[in-house]
Amino acid sequence: MALAGLLGAGLLPATASAHPHVWADISVRVELDEQGRVEALRQRWRLDPFYSLMLLEELNGAEGEKPMEARLDQLGGEIRSNLAPKGYFTEVRHAGEPVELDEVTEYTTMARDDRVEFHFRLPFAEPLPLAAVADDDTLRYRIYDPSYYIEMIHEINEDQTPRDDALVIDAPDCTTRIIRAEPDPEMVAKAAQLDRTDEAPDGLGRFFAETGEVSCASS
Repeated sequence: MALAGLLGAGLLPATASAHPHVWADISVRVELDEQGRVEALRQRWRLDPFYSLMLLEELNGAEGEKPMEARLDQLGGEIRSNLAPKGYFTEVRHAGEPVELDEVTEYTTMARDDRVEFHFRLPFAEPLPLAAVADDDTLRYRIYDPSYYIEMIHEINEDQTPRDDALVIDAPDCTTRIIRAEPDPEMVAKAAQLDRTDEAPDGLGRFFAETGEVSCASS
């Protein structure tokens, strides 16, 4: 799915000559219910400064009298609708098994520090207990654009390590880590050969996706 499809037709500027064309800095908060079960992944996507500038200029120049806040709200609805058939670019597994996700109903889009941000709450279909009951009861997720048109990277420090707030869970008996992708050189070469007019192989983005992990000790 091209970025135009994600953010609304007609808003895509010409950028780089090879994939990815745009990047987003992401952060995730694992949301728990009163029983300590995971019920949602609350995500923030910060679009890169160049694309944010182009997008805001397009929104500002659009016809009509709507204030920017209303235009951003409308854009958020378009983003949510276009992400829904793609599982919100999020793949979750627990103890090696897929986790069923529900529909996004809470979301917002804003402009902050000259960057467009999309915030949303991705609920699980059923609350998920995380206390270890097996050899590997780890919760793992990947957030990626299947076409690799957008590169999704967890927030990083200046030394390129993940920021403390890139993946957060408010539970003292749980640990988190973010694992960098190690794509096969053949996949790297394939991505580098793609330009704006090329259609990426289905699922290419998965090979470049970081993995977030959450592990919790039994009480």
